[in-house]
Amino acid sequence: MYYKDYYQKVISLLGEVFEKESTSIEAAGEILKNTLKQDGFLYVFGCGHSHMLAEELFYRAGGLAAVYPIFETAAMLHEGAAKSSQIERMSGYAPHVMERYPLTEKDCLLISSTSGINPFSIEVAEEARARGAKVIGISSFAYREAPSRDAEGRHLPDVCDLCIDNHVPMGDAIIPVCDDGTKAGPVSTIATLAIANSIILTACEKLREEDIQPQVFRSGNCAGADSYNAEILGKYMPRIRHL
Repeated sequence: MYYKDYYQKVISLLGEVFEKESTSIEAAGEILKNTLKQDGFLYVFGCGHSHMLAEELFYRAGGLAAVYPIFETAAMLHEGAAKSSQIERMSGYAPHVMERYPLTEKDCLLISSTSGINPFSIEVAEEARARGAKVIGISSFAYREAPSRDAEGRHLPDVCDLCIDNHVPMGDAIIPVCDDGTKAGPVSTIATLAIANSIILTACEKLREEDIQPQVFRSGNCAGADSYNAEILGKYMPRIRHL
């Protein structure tokens, strides 16, 4: 059955990620811990379906408060899915987006692009590093030999301080469903968000090792959460434009 095959392949993929990427995840957690210690922000960005990384980490139950999403609606899906693919491939667009975000050397950027070949994400990472911020990427290293659409032929890992392989196969989907071999059942979101939340948890653990309490939102559907979250919002709402 297709869905059982999918389950087995997802479990296998996640096992491979956590077996082979644990050192990189811990290194990313260290970068984030240092950012949080100096009152910096974790900026988050992705194009197309990768923008769900920012949705996942921003203002959610169990999520860090100091998350600053870079929401560029033209690169999402709800204002034109095909257009978002065209935007992702455009050179020179990223600086116009980044000029609206006050990212500095105190901050770090977590950026996801499974293919890692499109100019927008590469140039966002480049802009962040130019400001002195540490850049953590999540990408599939299966695409490292694929032609890049970047003018200089770069892939996302080339412009990151640290890039984590999400081990997603080229094409993303993993279950053949058509006679011609076309596949369904994509896995990039599952793998990428598992890595991202692992980075968050690693940073929280490293903060606790230094007797620092991480600032994390509680679910608004639990008793006492509104007053708890209100205190955190009072600190961050004036500083994060999307709150």
